[in-house]
Amino acid sequence: MRVGIDTGGTFTDFVFEANNLLQVFKLPSTPRDPSISISAGLNRIMVATGASPGQLDVVHGTTVGTNALLERRGARTALVTTSGFEDLLVIGRQARPELYNLDATRPAPLVVEGLRLGVRERVSATGEVLVHLSKSELARIVAKLKRTRIEAVAISLLFSFLYPEHERRIAAALKRLKVPVSVSHRILPEYREYERTSSVVINAYLQPLMSTYLNQLTRAVPGASKQKRASGLRVMQSSGGSISARSAANEPVRTILSGPAGGVVGALRTSLAAGFENIITLDMGGTSTDVALCDRQGLRTTNEAVVAGLPVAVPVLDIHTVGAGGGSIARVDEGGSLRVGPESAGAVPGPACYGRSLIPTVTDAHLILGHFGGSGLLGGEFRLDEGRALAALGQLAQQMGRAVGRKITAVEAARGVLSVVNTNMERALRRISVERGHDPREFTLVSFGGAGGLHAVELARALRAPRVIAPLSAGALSATGVLVADVIKEQSRTIMLEVSSAANDKLEGAFRELEEAARTSLISEGFPEKKQRHERSLAMRYKGQSFELEVKASTKNLCASFHRAHRARYGYAQESNPVEIVSLRVRSRGLVKDIRQPYGGVPVRRGLHAPHLRSETFFGENRVMANIYQRDSLRSGMRLRVPCIVTEYSATTLIPEGVRVLVDPFGNIVMDLEV
Repeated sequence: MRVGIDTGGTFTDFVFEANNLLQVFKLPSTPRDPSISISAGLNRIMVATGASPGQLDVVHGTTVGTNALLERRGARTALVTTSGFEDLLVIGRQARPELYNLDATRPAPLVVEGLRLGVRERVSATGEVLVHLSKSELARIVAKLKRTRIEAVAISLLFSFLYPEHERRIAAALKRLKVPVSVSHRILPEYREYERTSSVVINAYLQPLMSTYLNQLTRAVPGASKQKRASGLRVMQSSGGSISARSAANEPVRTILSGPAGGVVGALRTSLAAGFENIITLDMGGTSTDVALCDRQGLRTTNEAVVAGLPVAVPVLDIHTVGAGGGSIARVDEGGSLRVGPESAGAVPGPACYGRSLIPTVTDAHLILGHFGGSGLLGGEFRLDEGRALAALGQLAQQMGRAVGRKITAVEAARGVLSVVNTNMERALRRISVERGHDPREFTLVSFGGAGGLHAVELARALRAPRVIAPLSAGALSATGVLVADVIKEQSRTIMLEVSSAANDKLEGAFRELEEAARTSLISEGFPEKKQRHERSLAMRYKGQSFELEVKASTKNLCASFHRAHRARYGYAQESNPVEIVSLRVRSRGLVKDIRQPYGGVPVRRGLHAPHLRSETFFGENRVMANIYQRDSLRSGMRLRVPCIVTEYSATTLIPEGVRVLVDPFGNIVMDLEV
């Protein structure tokens, strides 16, 4: 039985396939130990279906690595690098984090000064050994690290991607310390020593924590023994595919955007089935909002991500995250301005309406404005305390009133909270679209996450996007994406070649070598060659440029493809300039069997659907009677009367006037704004 799990800040989502149907439920997250809620969910599935622990095939999207980076809860890590480059993590790049802030500070490096060790060795930019690594130098490094009580080691030598032998010897010598060792020529054999070193250090920093967590998770299936554990456990990668738990434990740097990646995979799969290629995704959960853009090229990855202020150069989906979620805390700052987030009430104590606090949040604002249609969350299983929400927003209104010198009501405060959080999300959406040369008028906004549907139409109008799609069970779409994602292996190598006919043979040989390594790895994970796909790409630039663009290697005229890519990104191309290939990359997929019939299909019933109830609701400043629809009663071809609220187990969708609403053959609610 296949089970998809996505751990969020407020809820942990479960999607499982039974009797050819997908079934969904949520449990409150347990931030201190996420495996507790996962164990409870797996037990619930086994009780409901009669499955045994050995029959479960689990795929997991996790925030453990991300949270450890944000909260600096990783291992005590040492860095071994080429002598003279010990302070590379501190020096970094010359770019300032805030251009006009004279007092701007950068995040402290993950490795403290005393644990950054230089080893006497040197390799040239062409791979020639200038200074050999001696046995006495190895002994010195091992002896020094023995005295430091370290928990993990990162090794990143200059030009190790050209000559990895010195890193291999150091890693072999450090085995006697019995701590995890991360080596740069295995994690990221590419040039740019700062980004490469940062990525390897992050991997080492997270490795002990991730290994412990995945071991706990492997034992989380009730009744499982050492001999009889879950038959399969995979972890979602940041690049949009899953890997085995063992691989994730060895290379946790590849999982730091694990949960958000599942959402993008699920959204793209949904939109392609519905006939839309160009999409902008809006994944709003309890703690944050993740946005991404996909077009005819499919999933967009980047090697220039920054997480918690630290560069990550392994491939990740190009996702932008802001601290705007249902649990984002509203407050009045020292200057009297209303702020929302990035701090979150999380699962514990949660928003005021959860009944355990008086913290005003976005969810509380929606509740007192009537946006939940008079029902609670999770299909009524999770009741909301409107009295506490009103008290919390009332206190916020008093603070706002003192700041502006007039009385403000709780309803006005709630509208202000939603206006601020919408502005934060609109800025994020513009960053991944308008600021990168994409016109939102050519894209469909796909909203999901528990809170995405409450904000989607207003955000689409601000962007002038023509339509919004709310998928079925939108609140669990990330778990669905995790469930259907292929197993992905990423291979790369810096090669530095000028584009020419003479370079083709060298490229072909290097590509075949990388593909063979990926092929062997996928076979070991149960994917025969007929269930494998290998995609080649090249990182290319004009000679003399500092950064590259990725171009598919399947094209015959690489230079022409690069000129087109450069023109699309920057608005011009220098076709007389020589073009060089910096790195080659192979993305290999083990094809996972697709879900046969998502959510059982949707029967056809055309015409205007009558609402179940009507409820008084605020849309902007207007108080109106909104129609209330239950999602599980909707059928393909139905049209909805607006303004309306669509309630379902995992999410709520808020639809104002001036929108044409239709249920498509896949159960998606398609909202056309061009009416």
